[in-house]
Amino acid sequence: MENDQNQGLIREVFYTEEFFIFYKELNVKVQTKIDYVITLIKDIQLIHTGFVKKLVDTELYEMRVSISSNEYRTILFAVDHKNIIEATKVVILNGFLKKSTKDYLEQINKAKKILNELE
Repeated sequence: MENDQNQGLIREVFYTEEFFIFYKELNVKVQTKIDYVITLIKDIQLIHTGFVKKLVDTELYEMRVSISSNEYRTILFAVDHKNIIEATKVVILNGFLKKSTKDYLEQINKAKKILNELE
């Protein structure tokens, strides 16, 4: 896991190898929008739910990026607080192209496995 060493930001964002693999496979337009949302997570205390939303019945969050009719989701974990708004450290665990609601359960389970391996 690598770390952005930007000082003075609200949140530090850490990335897993699983996320990097997902990210590298995306086209530049999608990467640019994901980079923009990550910048919001780092820089803004109150993140709009259009960009980051809590996943029901989990300790995880999803980062939301829409390009045309494609919905990209990335699973996040707030390291040092139960609420991402209060967190100063966030880990981006994994990402996926949302095709159906079935994708969520599989990706949440994958994110939990990644998180367990990090602990």
